[in-house]
This record gives sequence, C-alpha cells and structure tokens, in this order.
Amino acid sequence: MTQSIKLFIAVTGLIVLSLQPVVAIADVGLEKQVAIEKVDDLQPIIQSLSMELWNFSEIALEETRSAKLLADVLEKEGFSVERGVADMPTAFVASWGQGGPVIGILAEYDALPNIGNAPVPTEQAREDGHPHGQGCGHNLFGAGSVGAAIALKRTMEQFDIPGTVRLFGSPAEETVVGKVYMANAGVFDGIDVTLDWHPFYLTEVSNDTGQAMNNFQVEFFGRAAHGAHDPWNGRSALDAVEIMNHAVNMMREHIEPSARIHYVIPDGGEAPNVVPAYAKDWYYVRDDNRPKVLKNYEWMLQIAEAAAMATQTTHKVTLITGVHELLLNRPLQEAAQANLEYVGAPEFSEDDHAFARDLQKNLDIEPLGYPTQVSPLADDVQPVSGGSTDVAEVTRLAPGVSIYVATAGTDLPWHSWATAASHGRPNASRGAVVAAKVLALTALDFLLDEDLRVAAKAVFDEEMEKNPYVSPIPKGQKPILPESQQR
Repeated sequence: MTQSIKLFIAVTGLIVLSLQPVVAIADVGLEKQVAIEKVDDLQPIIQSLSMELWNFSEIALEETRSAKLLADVLEKEGFSVERGVADMPTAFVASWGQGGPVIGILAEYDALPNIGNAPVPTEQAREDGHPHGQGCGHNLFGAGSVGAAIALKRTMEQFDIPGTVRLFGSPAEETVVGKVYMANAGVFDGIDVTLDWHPFYLTEVSNDTGQAMNNFQVEFFGRAAHGAHDPWNGRSALDAVEIMNHAVNMMREHIEPSARIHYVIPDGGEAPNVVPAYAKDWYYVRDDNRPKVLKNYEWMLQIAEAAAMATQTTHKVTLITGVHELLLNRPLQEAAQANLEYVGAPEFSEDDHAFARDLQKNLDIEPLGYPTQVSPLADDVQPVSGGSTDVAEVTRLAPGVSIYVATAGTDLPWHSWATAASHGRPNASRGAVVAAKVLALTALDFLLDEDLRVAAKAVFDEEMEKNPYVSPIPKGQKPILPESQQR
C-alpha cells in the first residue's frame, strides 16, 4: 500500500484520478460493483433476518431458532450446512465452492440475559414479555454476515471466481464459548482468512486488540446444619465464597491497571437458617494479553484453595473457557478501511436520529443521534478499551480483520436495555447492510489480489512464529450445555 496516482472505476462508471493513499480509496472493479448490487438486492432479507433474530433474542447456547433460521436460509441458497458442530447444537458451518482461497465469515446471534426492551427510547418491557435482549446487536451481526456470504457466493458464481466461502454460525459469544470450542475441535482448520464485523456506536476498522480472558467458576462444598441450633456442626460454603471474594477484592490493589476482574454469586444457599452446604462463584479475569491473565488466574486459584482451607470446606474449579487478545493484521485492515470508506457509514433517517437523541437525553448523554462518519484507521494500535471476544481465537488460526458499523446512538451504554431497544428498530439493519458490503468487498480483495494474500499471511506467520497458538482450554474439553440443549 503506497501513495500513488490510483486509477479506478467507480460504481457510476466514471474514471477518477486520486493522489490520496491507496488505503483511503477502494479499487472498485466490476466484480465489486456487482457485489454491492447483490447486497442491495438482499436488503429486505437482511432486515427480515435482523428483526426475526431480535424477536427470538435467545441467550448463549440456547439459540435454537436463531441458528436454524440462518442455516436454513444459507441451505436454500445452495450452501452445504453442517449443524451441531463442536458438540454445540446451535453451532453450524455453511460452505459453498471448492478449492482455495477459503474465505471464513463469522456470524453471531446470541442475546444477553434480562436486558430485553421494547424498541422505544424509555426503559419498557417488550409487549410479549420476553426478558432477554440484543444489547450487543448480534441479531444484526448474524443477518449482515449471512448477507455478505450470499452476496459473495453470487458474485463468485457470476464471474467464475475460484475459492470457497464458509460461514461459521458461532453461538455463545457473550460468554466467549462458541468459537473457542469450535477452534479446539478443528472447525476452522483450512481457512485462509477470517472476516467479521460488530455493531457499535462508531463505524471503523478495529485497531484495538481487546482483552484476553479466563471465564471460570469455583464451587465450594461444606456441611449443612441448623443456623441457630447447632451451627458448629456445619461448614459454610457461603463463607468460603465470601472469603474468596473479599481476598480477590484486596488483590485488586496489587494488579496492573489493565486488568479487570468481575464476578457474580450464582448460588449462595437457600435459607438463612440453614448453613449452606453448597455455594458457587463465577469469575471473569481479563488483561491485555494472555500471559497476564494466566498470572492473575493462578493467584486467584491460590485464593480459592485458601478460602476452602479457612472454612474447612472443599472446592472445585472449572475453567469454562478462555480467549486470547485479538491478533491484528495491518494489510487486511487497510483493505477493509478502503472498502469501508468507499461504502460509507450507514445513513439514518431524521426519525432514527430523534429516537437516538431521546435515548441519549434519558440517559444524560449528549444528544448527538447516530454517528454519520467513517473513522480513520489509526496509525498505531489503540489502547485496549475493554471487553473480550472469542473472535480472537480465529485470528490466531488464520489472518483476520474486524470492522465496526454504527447501529446505535453515539456513546449509548453497551450491553444495556438502550442498545437492545435500538437494535429492535427496522432501520438498525442499515448497519448490517453496510457491513455486508464491506465484508464482501474485502473478501473479493483477498480472492483477486495475490499481493494482499501474501502480505496478510506474512504478518500472521511472523506473529505465530513468535507466539505459537495454544488453545486456552484442554484438547477435547466439551462445552457446558444448558439443560435445554443436553442430549
């Protein structure tokens, strides 16, 4: 990617000369024009899928209807679909084409528990009473990625472009489970590139690695007794939970500022007059790289053991899942940025902006409405902004790039009722349409530009030589399924 006079054919067919860096301008040949038209044709389907997934709003590993909806659409389009991969009934892989390059497109569709909201600018339950909500916009994520895969397939058919398209339906991203277990089972083996997008309140190419993380639970086992009559005969598992939590909170003073530790107590006993024989902690520990996470995780395991000793209970630790930080790939970032700038940010109506401003006012946020511009690609990797994603595991199996597209008002709190409401509006799918176009165009770049493939692979190989990939979970470990999905 160098500065040069760049000659390209725009969608209008006009010849344009530019002295800007190549990163700022997409090379829009006929194949890309057609891909954009294919996505435009798919707009009604993308919107319909977005709204249906919002209505379902199924939480991690319970996305039965959501996964079936997307897999059925792809199967009808001519993709071969393998369902229930990696021991997860709601995970699937849809494939079309043959040979290489193999393009991997990621799709998510899980919701968050108990943040459901009607698509209105005030906190208000849904009319159907459904409690869960798309506060992260995965209804749009799934719909947009499926749109990209179909548009790419149709374009490759029309121009007889060799290669394979694989869409990975990955559940349970909110608990960073799906892609970790898919990676561990070899589901991503053989892909040459991975492309994904995410709803947000900005439109940009991600240049932030996110945080590595371990997700684990600690169960304590004591002995029940009457809380007043003979408490000396009991050993409180809840006491062990409280000691662990207190010690971890004291630990916070001595860890680096980049670390994040948070927990809930899913089970703390049943009644005050019964010494709890069982209690459970659920922890996330994060930091900006995996070695730091493992260092703090080991410290927390020592605390758990000490809490059990102090209360004369026993304990069991279960590592539910873990992730790395994202591996960024500059050649792919530049290609995606060029396409994102060519497509442009989503255009929202004045009614949409009014909705967003009402939400922002209700939450004491500056009423700016939706963002309207594409952010420039930062020259350097940006400071970690918090949050973890299982996309990181796939970026360590093949070169990858992620984009963000605006789907909610500027600075709205994420994972909240406000974003769940925003993502239930039909025009939120405009962000998914933009994402579908950018993913399809970037995939075409990879298919048609050998120099891009070589450059992306070189960056990836250099990192893997320094830090070979090791799965955060033991080989062969099975995901913990909710009772509704256990066979």
